[in-house]
Amino acid sequence: MKFYIYIISALLLLSSCSDWLNKEPENVLDVEGLDYTLTENMNQPLIGIYARMRGGSGLSFWGRLGLLSVRGDDINKGSSPSDQGELNYAKSFEYNQLGGYWALNSSWTGLYNLVLSCNSALVDLNRYNEYTTTEADKKLNTQYQAEVRFIRAFAYFQITRFWGDALLVTDNKEVLGTLNVTPRADIYKFINDEMDFCEANLPALRPNEMPLKGQVTKYTALALRAKANSDINNWDAVLSATNEIINSNKFELYPDFYDYFKKPGCLSNENLFELQYGLVGSTAIESDAWFAFQGPRNGFVGTNIEGGWGFMVPSASLEKLFQDRGETVRKETTFLYAGSTTKEGDVLKPSTAADGNDRVFNGKVYLPSTQLPEGRTGYGFGNNIRVMRYADILLLNAEAKVRKNENGDAPFNLVRTRAKMPTLTNVTLDQILEERRVELACEWGERFFDLVRTGKAAGTLPGFTEGKSEFYPIPQAQKDLNPNLK
Repeated sequence: MKFYIYIISALLLLSSCSDWLNKEPENVLDVEGLDYTLTENMNQPLIGIYARMRGGSGLSFWGRLGLLSVRGDDINKGSSPSDQGELNYAKSFEYNQLGGYWALNSSWTGLYNLVLSCNSALVDLNRYNEYTTTEADKKLNTQYQAEVRFIRAFAYFQITRFWGDALLVTDNKEVLGTLNVTPRADIYKFINDEMDFCEANLPALRPNEMPLKGQVTKYTALALRAKANSDINNWDAVLSATNEIINSNKFELYPDFYDYFKKPGCLSNENLFELQYGLVGSTAIESDAWFAFQGPRNGFVGTNIEGGWGFMVPSASLEKLFQDRGETVRKETTFLYAGSTTKEGDVLKPSTAADGNDRVFNGKVYLPSTQLPEGRTGYGFGNNIRVMRYADILLLNAEAKVRKNENGDAPFNLVRTRAKMPTLTNVTLDQILEERRVELACEWGERFFDLVRTGKAAGTLPGFTEGKSEFYPIPQAQKDLNPNLK
């Protein structure tokens, strides 16, 4: 099998949310055609990985988002009952109905294609390194390798959250159709080992401080370490990683929760990892319908915003929780109601569906018409996807402290203060988990993973069976290709 990397002919800076990480590959070349002696092109394998990561075959695939999100009690499938009806089986944990679901298979192939691309890029970077002649170039090459290794580890983080035990491939010479699965515990060990390398070789900067804004940094790696170790209840590692991020004094919550999810929050000091989109000249760099997938199915009245598909709508129980808690700031941001007028003046069409599935939508992915580039109408066009943010780190830090019989009030209350909620003292685990449910509502399926790791899923999610429902089945198409996956 031949593997490919993307070759970019030039680097262009964007004046909006994004930098060269938004650059679209112009052509694709066989790696055998590269001239590794031209070390000034050493960044090309890395740029190709960022391009693949942000695309539909990378991390922004809407079908994977649906599978990630729908199992929590903060989200319902939405849209029409029959559209992507398999998500109803995912919601009720009837996994025996999902073996042939196209989006489950595409989630597998997309993540593993990203892994294989990273493996190939690392080979190329090593070849380039053979021709570097200065210590500065060698250091830069090592940094590029660390960036690629971070992205590969993040792909594995997604893979093991989806399937638990899975294939672990670090060399493309291995034949995928003959590999055995690697236990979940070993995949998390691999992620931790990779973060050792990444933390040692990535700059101690915020992503928005990097020469090319948005590149992953040491603190991005620490954030992944914290999240991965929270999954396996390794709270010493969570506390250490989150403390290092906090004590760097480099990160802060964006002052306005509502604006954070709009254009002003792109590349902000809250963002530890984000996927960048926008315009490069006249070329549109777009996600794989990430925003449209969650946009209002009814559409808008008299504005230049296209409607969406109406999936991943906030649940009634989440709505009630916000109401009972007296949330105002986060409620305005999280819930986008049919028939309402936004603060920017965009008017949503009223609900028409008898089943009520188009009554409310995920407001975090709404981008006002005033922030769309001229001539662009796609829902959320030009906004970035926030993947890991500082609020998550603060709440994980609070949780780690409480689990270790320390006081977690300070990081916890930073999150609440931004939301204009009163501070609390001697916070408990239950209070922290509820705060996470509100702060991280409708983001990346975080609620489901919180319920699983805390042992609360079976008592909260109808149909969930402990020891059975945590992971999706490996797609049947992959089992057909590799008998060791059965």
